[in-house]
Amino acid sequence: MEEAAERVSAKAHSTSQNKVAQALACGRSFQHVLESYALRCGAAIPGGSRPFRRLCVRFSLAMLIVTHTLAQTIPEQIFRDAVAAQQRGDDETAIAKYRELLKLRPEVVEVHANLGAALAHAARYDEAIEQYRAALAKLPDNKGLLLNLALAYYKKGDLAQAAEKFDSLRQSEPGDVRVATLLGDCYSRLGRDQDAIAALTPAEAAHPDDLNVAWALGSALIHAGRAADGLQRVIMVAERGHSAEANLLASDTYLGLAEFERAHEFAEAALKLDPKLKGLYSLSGRIKQYLGDFPGSKADLEKALAENPDDFDAHVTMAAILNLERDVDAAERHAQRALDLRPTSPLARYQLARVERSRGDIEAAVRNFEKVIAAEPDWLRPHIELAALYYRLQRPQDGLKERAIVDKLYMQGRKLGPDADRL
Repeated sequence: MEEAAERVSAKAHSTSQNKVAQALACGRSFQHVLESYALRCGAAIPGGSRPFRRLCVRFSLAMLIVTHTLAQTIPEQIFRDAVAAQQRGDDETAIAKYRELLKLRPEVVEVHANLGAALAHAARYDEAIEQYRAALAKLPDNKGLLLNLALAYYKKGDLAQAAEKFDSLRQSEPGDVRVATLLGDCYSRLGRDQDAIAALTPAEAAHPDDLNVAWALGSALIHAGRAADGLQRVIMVAERGHSAEANLLASDTYLGLAEFERAHEFAEAALKLDPKLKGLYSLSGRIKQYLGDFPGSKADLEKALAENPDDFDAHVTMAAILNLERDVDAAERHAQRALDLRPTSPLARYQLARVERSRGDIEAAVRNFEKVIAAEPDWLRPHIELAALYYRLQRPQDGLKERAIVDKLYMQGRKLGPDADRL
């Protein structure tokens, strides 16, 4: 029996892996594909939240436990009707039937478990959690129930609770790559990148070709400031998995490294795979601006703003280009909108100051450059701008002071950087 169970488990693993490969070959969302891991756990799988936003949730029958004993302890027809409704996707009928059963037999664990699955499938996560917890109170060591509870918290968006449950599962089954991947994703989204790296590194060692692990670990490494290590994994996902999301992250990371040609290469690859990917046109517009393709940049930024009128990066970059083209009124509208979106942003205020300088309102420009420097004293470019304006206002002592700061920062090897050097 144990050997047969192992063969079934191995077959399920192989089948799931094949589904992952097929989905990747079809160019589907990589986040969507990653969730196929959890399908093997017989659970309602989370979707709709980053990084698994476009998941098509399917109900697994693994938790539908119909036993001879159960049939003897509750009204059999009601149970069968509930299961049948659940199988055909009629969650509301299934929920009503299971609740009816609980009034008759509240002690039956299987009904709590199945009701939890139906509620989770209907996106009623708080109620699902209540049912899973009730079932776990009677079967505290049931890993399938604990996984379903973790996934319900995950899909609800309660990542702290989800991480706690996934971590309990990982401790009991440290070799389960599915649990490690979901735990790492929770940690990464909570800003706990070092914890994500710690959870995912052993999984990568055991499964070096697993694209799901590579994506989760690569993303965490990039967020933790280890761009080179993260890019190695994310590019593997982009190339082998044909993932638009991975190409987008690689592009954005290369932009942060001021490697504009590489950034453009990956942005173009992402556009071919999924031109509707959120934030892609905004990123492409920024990259083209740095490459000097202003018409192409403006075209992409216009698409980005049509998609999201509150796109901060698009407004900032458009302001820079329009100011260069001496369309000062339009540039000011975009710079002011960026500042309205993020009132404490030094970058938005910097662009507004440059527009004011172009308009000839030197005193207003000086006030804003001074605010930028107060917020970012080691940012070289505003000191250069401010020094020149002090001389124009006949304030040579202030100008000399700023020149000294410029020389000091230059000697320290300060770089303008992509965001600082926007035209």
